[in-house]
Amino acid sequence: MALEVLEGGVQTTVQELPGRTGLLALGVFPAGPMDHLAFRAANLLVGNAAGTAALEVTAGGFKARFGEPRVVAVAGADMGATLNGTPVAAWESVSVGAGDVLALRAPERGGFRAYVAVAGGIDVPEYLGSRATFTVGGFGGHQGRALRRRDVVALGAPPRAAVRRRFDPARRPVYGERWEIAAVRGPQADPDYLTPEDMRFFFGHDWKVDRNSNRMGVRLESHEWQWARTSGGVAGGHPSNILDNGYPVWAVNVCGNQPIILTADGPTLGGFICAATLVEASTWIVGQLVPGRDTVRFREVTVEEAIRLAEALDRDLAAAVREE
Repeated sequence: MALEVLEGGVQTTVQELPGRTGLLALGVFPAGPMDHLAFRAANLLVGNAAGTAALEVTAGGFKARFGEPRVVAVAGADMGATLNGTPVAAWESVSVGAGDVLALRAPERGGFRAYVAVAGGIDVPEYLGSRATFTVGGFGGHQGRALRRRDVVALGAPPRAAVRRRFDPARRPVYGERWEIAAVRGPQADPDYLTPEDMRFFFGHDWKVDRNSNRMGVRLESHEWQWARTSGGVAGGHPSNILDNGYPVWAVNVCGNQPIILTADGPTLGGFICAATLVEASTWIVGQLVPGRDTVRFREVTVEEAIRLAEALDRDLAAAVREE
């Protein structure tokens, strides 16, 4: 009951949702999938629980051979998935046989990550309560690293009955080059750190995604902020400096003049302000941002609206997976 990796691609890791929660004080971000929407969809399509360990394929180039019959699903960016060289549909369950080879190429259109779920899940050992790969710490997943050629990854016991499932095409996310992400203001924004004009610009500008982005942080273009103060005082000379404090998960950190979205493997603390924090219903978008090409605009929402958005996303996801 195993999967043999023939090509690891740019970066393919084992991930699990929600990852390692409750360990921020120990310096461990949760890890887990960059795009929780496509990740959950892929798992539901094969009959797994939504958070079951699956594969995150970044920028394509992944190829694997199955050791036994299974049901699989690919969701996320369109990477032209093929089975034994024949195209297979994404966002729906597919039966594979022993010896079959699944391959994903680089995405040709929008999106940056795809997810491969296998009925029964990826059976790697738990580490600190999760199977998710924490790339910065080098633990979790398969030997704490991205998959590479000749790796053999164990699979969990599949459900007894294989049911064909399809994700409602009308509910699939559209991957383009311009994105909107909902966020709440702060914890360090105006009037103490940035000016009201700074925050208006932050929420009203299309930010270009820097090519130097990864699972630790997605960098955005630099900007000359006005700042509400002239320095960081005892924390440092630049007004973006503060005394080291804990960073919220999925915060927008401002390091000097550059905003950085702290992502799944981000730092848990540091000495720079965080102007905004992404809401759960929008974090999945960050996983599909193409470095060096895409732009993102932040839309300010309240905490109450953020809760409603998350609840609505959960309902839509459950309703979108249909048995056939």
